[in-house]
Amino acid sequence: MGTPLRRVRNVAGPEVFALDELGRITLAAHGDPRTVTTDDSAGMFAAAPGDVLIAKEGAVLAPTSYRQWLAR
Repeated sequence: MGTPLRRVRNVAGPEVFALDELGRITLAAHGDPRTVTTDDSAGMFAAAPGDVLIAKEGAVLAPTSYRQWLAR
């Protein structure tokens, strides 16, 4: 705690999900009946390689799972 150091700290959870799966989990946690449709031709989001959202080496891995975090 204190003045920002203007540095980046990579923090991630203990699980790895595809972005569309995160959408499905999030909607289900909120009781939202909508469906997530994966569209591989969806512009810039489709252009991101499969593991681009995975935490980089050295990231701090939090023990809380995504579902646990959503439940809070």
